[in-house]
Amino acid sequence: MLDYNPLDNLPTSAELPDSDDTPVDNELQNIIPNLLKAVLALIWATRNDWFMGVDMGIYDRTGQIRRTPIVPDAFLSLGVERLKGQLGRLSYVLAEENNIVPILVLEFVSQTYGEEYGQKMTDYARMGVLYYVIYNPDHWRRDRHEPLEVYQLIEGEYVRQPGEPVWMPEIGLGIGREVGICEQWQRDWLYWYDEQGNRYPVPEEVISRLQQRLEMAQSQLEQEQQRIAEMESLLTKYRKRFGELPENCF
Repeated sequence: MLDYNPLDNLPTSAELPDSDDTPVDNELQNIIPNLLKAVLALIWATRNDWFMGVDMGIYDRTGQIRRTPIVPDAFLSLGVERLKGQLGRLSYVLAEENNIVPILVLEFVSQTYGEEYGQKMTDYARMGVLYYVIYNPDHWRRDRHEPLEVYQLIEGEYVRQPGEPVWMPEIGLGIGREVGICEQWQRDWLYWYDEQGNRYPVPEEVISRLQQRLEMAQSQLEQEQQRIAEMESLLTKYRKRFGELPENCF
């Protein structure tokens, strides 16, 4: 009798839909996760053991209908390849990732309520996602929740973590809110923080700081060049008046 494992015959990530094709309510649902991802690309530039997916389907073949993904606004996995193949990942299939479950999932609550406080919380807990982050900047009063809630999976149940930013030692990052500017848009944004509560800069800030340092260096160079020019001019005047001084005159 042949051994038959139905999981071995399920479609691969190349054959599965990469999302559920549900349109976002507004551009922030894409901008905010991609901002977090861009910051990670800066602070973890030398690491190749992480992947952050944005609006990408997660397939848990053992617990879901084979062609029905869970599609968070963003998720973070550690201990996986940063880049995979020439095209990258089309979807995130646990069976193809050494069964490494995302360590963090982010859901952005928009005008259309999407079960962020209900079924999705149950699904992520069943999957084993350690941190579940719900960002609800505009509709938290309607939903009777806080603008940012971070839950940790403890003994199979999500427990709300106090404070902000919330430090997540298993990830080595904190997450919290702050008013800032992204794409010339000043508003409340989600950011990564270090253990001391210092916010990591976004790419725009890094570029701005480097530009300021470059301008300062250029200014210092111009000042130095001006001093050299003044010294050369003064030396030329003395030579015209006194001629070349003998080497042993001092």
